[in-house]
Amino acid sequence: MTILNIMEKRSKFKPDPKLKLMDQVREVLRYHHYAYRTEQTYCDWIVRYIKFHGSQIHPSQMGKIQIDAFLSNLATQGRVSASTQKQALNAIIFLYRQVLDQPIEDQLEPVKARRHARPPTVMTQSEVQRVMAQMGGTHLLMAKILYGCGLRLMECVRLRVQDLDLDRKILYIRDAKGGKDRTTVFPESIQAELRRHLEKVKRLHDEDIAKGFGEVYLPTALAKKYPSASKEFRWQYVFPSKNLSKDPRSEVIRRHHVLESGLQKAVKVAVDKAGITKRVSCHTFRHSFATHLLENGVNIRVVQELMCPIL
Repeated sequence: MTILNIMEKRSKFKPDPKLKLMDQVREVLRYHHYAYRTEQTYCDWIVRYIKFHGSQIHPSQMGKIQIDAFLSNLATQGRVSASTQKQALNAIIFLYRQVLDQPIEDQLEPVKARRHARPPTVMTQSEVQRVMAQMGGTHLLMAKILYGCGLRLMECVRLRVQDLDLDRKILYIRDAKGGKDRTTVFPESIQAELRRHLEKVKRLHDEDIAKGFGEVYLPTALAKKYPSASKEFRWQYVFPSKNLSKDPRSEVIRRHHVLESGLQKAVKVAVDKAGITKRVSCHTFRHSFATHLLENGVNIRVVQELMCPIL
């Protein structure tokens, strides 16, 4: 055993054995600062795995045979995609390694779902304009950012005010895919619109403060280090929700960011109205952004730096 393995074993977090299994799972997920969305997904897969075997046997008493059977069933009977099966596998591996302290991933040989490589859908510049012509308000501004900056859907939804450097026309994407940060540019054509939008967000935040609210979610470490930062305007979401809501973990009343489903529906409606038959989604704007830059002669290395996290 290497020194690294010994240190990892000593520092391994062990959940409270007095808690129920799923409460132990949540405790470990939160200890490791997993996103709430990931917590929900992992818990859902673990519950499905347990129910698949009749809920009579504790997972600690199951192993390779039961896990292989569940994952193989997903592929053969459920006909799930390769990414969905991998997500289920990751949740079960987390359960055995981090919660039950029974590393088992090296023993697994499930029937894998086929992964089909599909070329990305790309709109022409004319098609992008036609889609945006059918949109309005905040959803139009978000679509412009997706296309003009090459953002993923959740990167746009989770933008904070301090991530926008309007004077330098630079946008910072924090904790992007893979947990890394990157910067990108945004077109000058939306700068004035962004400033007006931020003025509205500032007024909304001031109203929340006046009513005794005004907090926004911060990662645990930042919330502890800077206890008053959650009410600062710079930390507020660029696209805040219309309503206050209770945080599912802390139960604090806060203003979260908008739901991504709203923009997804707005894009779908706009695509239909524009008469475009391509399979267009919010992510299509990101592919179109990269393709159009290359078509306009931008060096591929520059495009990669704008699209991918900093190493």
